[in-house]
Amino acid sequence: QSQLVESGGRLVRPGESVTLSCAAAEYGSNYYNLAWFRRAPGKEREGVSCISNSGTSTYYTDSVRGRFDISRDFAESTVTLRMDRLTSEDTGVYYCAAAPTGWNILDCSRWTAYKYWGQGTQVTVSS
Repeated sequence: QSQLVESGGRLVRPGESVTLSCAAAEYGSNYYNLAWFRRAPGKEREGVSCISNSGTSTYYTDSVRGRFDISRDFAESTVTLRMDRLTSEDTGVYYCAAAPTGWNILDCSRWTAYKYWGQGTQVTVSS
């Protein structure tokens, strides 16, 4: 059974950077949109950023736009989230997820389309 496995979460100070990586196995193919979600303490899980099955389209939620960068590597079957200028509001468990698209072009920010999930990796931003 394919898995999504996140790594890279850690404790950092405000203003620092973290890069998260997700080994996507078969979900790294161009039949899937990929996304990063996070669950902050006491809050519901939210979509943070996504990248289309072709890798040509990306989306960022308002709170991270300009600070985060998502990319995918088809050869390595990975998706990466580079997070800069982190604040305490970025603290949470970050999840990698995949949405099946087939040959279609589907808006990757359709968060309800994500069916396959990793176990999550913790990012804590604290001074």
